Amino acid sequence: MINREIIRIKIVQLTYAYYQNGNHNLENAEKELVFSLDKAYDLYNFLLDLIVAITRVAQQRYDVALARHERGEGECPSGRFVNNKFALQLADNMMLGEWREHQKHVWDDDIDIVRKVLDNIEHSEIFADYMAQTDEPTYADDRELWRKLYKTFVVENEDIDVRLEEKSLYWNDDKAIIDTFVLKTIKKFEEANGMNQELLPQYKDPDDLDFAVRLFRTSILNAEQYQRYMTATSKNWDFSRLAYMDVVIMQIAIAEMLSFPAIPVTVTINEYLTLAKNYSTPKSARYVNGMLDAIARYLSETGRMLKPVPEKAERQ
Repeated sequence: MINREIIRIKIVQLTYAYYQNGNHNLENAEKELVFSLDKAYDLYNFLLDLIVAITRVAQQRYDVALARHERGEGECPSGRFVNNKFALQLADNMMLGEWREHQKHVWDDDIDIVRKVLDNIEHSEIFADYMAQTDEPTYADDRELWRKLYKTFVVENEDIDVRLEEKSLYWNDDKAIIDTFVLKTIKKFEEANGMNQELLPQYKDPDDLDFAVRLFRTSILNAEQYQRYMTATSKNWDFSRLAYMDVVIMQIAIAEMLSFPAIPVTVTINEYLTLAKNYSTPKSARYVNGMLDAIARYLSETGRMLKPVPEKAERQ
């Protein structure tokens, strides 16, 4: 699940913090990197478990409404939503259950958020259309319902975003990416797999944890050399106008270009150009794009990097 996009974001953030905090303990910084990646996987499970929590609160409301009906107060409630096949399968999922066993009070401390999301769901056209169906919903219908509900009421939900930031500093920038993995997980569920349905593994590629640690360590240990490369190639760029975050981003990009021969130069430049757009100043992307292109050519021309550098690399 954790891919190199998330890894690069984490490394940029932690490298910047490494220099800003002044406590240059590389071993501790590496441990914090690994911990932050573990927390990203926790967020994936936490958001999946939100579906279970919403269904649990819906069940409580259904039980209250049914009890009132049995006392002659109101109509008999429909159990269609609380018996949603996908949600019930997710509640019984073995992998999610194992994760939940190591957590304290999953969503119990945030029940107000759960109730608010359920309120919004129950007042939506998506919910009304689903509940109005006369035929018994298929598993595919139930799964599609939750894909729509998650995309509509959890993705870009400001209340959830604020609460997640309060719960963990490591989740500040993770949710948008993790949401895509939750939606992918919903789509891949199959009824026949029952409680043994596999969730996404923590790492998309088994080598990605090694990639993360190597890239972080290399960028720190060779920082002075990499900054000399920046100076040597900055004659057409006003190096003094670069934000410090730009320097950090380029430092890590150089480490990636030199340490991972299988990653094309264009891919590396595009990835860190995106990070400059998202995490630095409005003008950073132009500077970072131009300087990384110049640095790549310098490294190639001086024999320090053997990967080919395209004449006109397509930039994002």
